[in-house]
Amino acid sequence: MKVLAGDIGGTNSRLAICDVIGSRVSVIAEQTVPSTGYPSLSEVVRAFLSTRGVQVVAACFGLPGPVRGRRAKLTNLPWLVDADAIERELGLDAVWLLNDLEANAYGLAVLDPGAVRVIKPGTAIPNGNAALIAAGTGLGEAGLAWDGTRRRPFATEGGHADFAPSDALEVELLAHLRKQWDHVSWERVVSGPGLAAVHAFLRERAGAPQPAWMQCTPTELPGRIAAHARDGSDEIAAEALQRFLGLYGAEAGNLALKFLAIGGVYVGGGIAPKLADAFADSPFTERFLAKGRMRALLEDIPVYLVLDDHAGLWGAASYAASRGQANG
Repeated sequence: MKVLAGDIGGTNSRLAICDVIGSRVSVIAEQTVPSTGYPSLSEVVRAFLSTRGVQVVAACFGLPGPVRGRRAKLTNLPWLVDADAIERELGLDAVWLLNDLEANAYGLAVLDPGAVRVIKPGTAIPNGNAALIAAGTGLGEAGLAWDGTRRRPFATEGGHADFAPSDALEVELLAHLRKQWDHVSWERVVSGPGLAAVHAFLRERAGAPQPAWMQCTPTELPGRIAAHARDGSDEIAAEALQRFLGLYGAEAGNLALKFLAIGGVYVGGGIAPKLADAFADSPFTERFLAKGRMRALLEDIPVYLVLDDHAGLWGAASYAASRGQANG
């Protein structure tokens, strides 16, 4: 079945026409465009389909924000997405909306085995809940609840829960961030902008001048921080990356406890695959485990790194195909 799938982000929107056969998703055409270059999702889709000679009747989009019924107001984009309006405007028979992390969670079922790497060993319980956390432009979190037969993905907005510091330096970090925002969530520290915020705090705390390599756009800055951290050319960048990965592990551990994710925790999103080799020498695992009396439970829970950043796209495609077949 040929469907249109979209993985919509605060920075980029990725669209693809896919052929879905069973659990296998094949791409016929794909394009990534800057989200801020368009006034609405409908215009992104219209521009994409206008240059493709493939007919699709069903579509599903993973969106960065809470989906209520058939509408969604996006968190990091000024778009109000209405599935019924998209159907009318673009002549599609069926359009479904998912939270972006919910789409990623559906995508886990269709990933190739090589697209997942163990970053903390453990023993996954096949009939247990699982969880997914993904940092990118924002911080997404989703659950996969065992219903007695299979794991059913569900969306959350857990990335916007209150950030909780774990040591004296993070107490300072929280106070620093409260000068900018009334509410400091986990997304403010575990995301691309979050890495930049941690780096800015550490640089200000050290009284260090701004290096020339920081002269770039806000979108480019997190990548530059990570690059200078990993090549050893900037000590504060290295400290920021280590702190960022520790915070990532802390919130992943929180998620594991809240969902009792004995089936495993998956780390996805756009940032994690780029830092795949940095997890082993970081505080990620220790911060994941550092939950007091629950440490023994977390020691048994495996953590997997999702290397394929197309998981959200594959999930949206498989969801559209399954719903389309069920309604057909």
